[in-house]
Amino acid sequence: MARRLPSQPPVLPGFSHVHILGSGGFADVFLYEQNMPRRQVAVKVMLSEIVNDQVRQMFQAEANLMAQLSAHPSILTVYQAGVSADGRPYLVMELCSPSLSERYRRERIPVPDILQIAVRIGSAVETAHRAGVLHRDIKPSNILLTAYGHPVLSDFGIASTLSESGHREAIGMSIPWSAPEVLMDETSGTVASEVWSLAATVYSLLAGRSPFEVPGESNKSTDLIGRINRAKVQPIGRSDVPASLEKLLQKAMSRKPDGRPTSALEFVRGLQAIESELGVPQTPVEVAVDDWALATVGDLGDRTRIRGVAGANHPSGARLRKRRRFSPGEYAPVGTVLRETDPSQPSPSTKSALRGRGMQVLAWSLIVSAVLVVALGVVATIVLVRSNSDRIPRVTDIQAQQSIDSIEFSWSNPGLLPGDSYQISANQGTSSIQQSSTFSVDAQPGERVCITVTVNREGKTGEPSSEKCVEFSG
Repeated sequence: MARRLPSQPPVLPGFSHVHILGSGGFADVFLYEQNMPRRQVAVKVMLSEIVNDQVRQMFQAEANLMAQLSAHPSILTVYQAGVSADGRPYLVMELCSPSLSERYRRERIPVPDILQIAVRIGSAVETAHRAGVLHRDIKPSNILLTAYGHPVLSDFGIASTLSESGHREAIGMSIPWSAPEVLMDETSGTVASEVWSLAATVYSLLAGRSPFEVPGESNKSTDLIGRINRAKVQPIGRSDVPASLEKLLQKAMSRKPDGRPTSALEFVRGLQAIESELGVPQTPVEVAVDDWALATVGDLGDRTRIRGVAGANHPSGARLRKRRRFSPGEYAPVGTVLRETDPSQPSPSTKSALRGRGMQVLAWSLIVSAVLVVALGVVATIVLVRSNSDRIPRVTDIQAQQSIDSIEFSWSNPGLLPGDSYQISANQGTSSIQQSSTFSVDAQPGERVCITVTVNREGKTGEPSSEKCVEFSG
């Protein structure tokens, strides 16, 4: 089937279009650069031919849901939403990479890495459920990675509230990761069906294929639906996957909803137990509580509970340090000369003692002043060094070398700090967020390939490099 061409990117005030990132059945996603604050963003734009009142309502619902949930560290951040001048709704989102959905098909991802991803995404699903929201399209391609490699759940485009889930029609579904009761039209989605989809997603990341996809056999939609309905989960086929994990996934993908874990959190707790079994640190559960300062929610456990130090009479158990009260005359500030309170003339010995004490106080005043001068100098030096280190470096010397069918660009490290990354944009529509200082682009003879490289530091981008262009000779 021929792939459709992407739509024309809309003109958005305050944003400059860069290139297309991807296309779907209902929308295109473009890379834009926001002018203020300056950053690169992903903009999801609905297709004009499908925009009607129902789609507008869906899109508005998605924007509202994402705004409600995207404060969660494992849910994609939405910055703003609107309608372009040509009438197409759009969402401005955090720029993330879809590389995970390609990686699990291409290579074997270590089990601890997958467990960490699963706990974080499961925490996001649990948080959505506590807010009364079903995602309804949990699958590997809806797990994106931030510039720092943190997995986030995206695309709440067909989400619904729990109160609507019993009678709202499901618009579009991903068959390999949909629970049997959803495929059989018994429901459009429940917490139990989300647990099924979450488990199917974890299975896929481990196996490199969806749970009921059989290599070498027909895997059409009808084949998959039949296998899912029979609910016979095949072994993953990896010797490094513990039997306890296989058993947990089989339980979570039971044909009957009441045979599965009762919540996403219960499923996540099972994953944490397997992490402990493997001898790796448990990934913390990230679930919001209503009153974070006094959180005592028992089912969240120690890893998500904010705990104070046991002690003083404080409702949270936090120990409060009391400031000592000083009575008048107990001490005198530096530089204060004590005076005799007796109105009669003090004795010579008293005068001598006072003079000696006054000289001591004066000496200590001079010492403290000197220390303060030195300290201020040190602080000024630290601030100067830190301000220089916080300046985002710029790539200036991009080189290019041609091979048989590609061009490899490379550049020198301009002074990256731990956690920094490069953002590469090519005129072919390809892009990458990486820490490697090389970038390869496939090309055809006579094709002109151009790239720019920008350093990303803590979510902020520096000044982009000059565009490096090469005409591929082949």
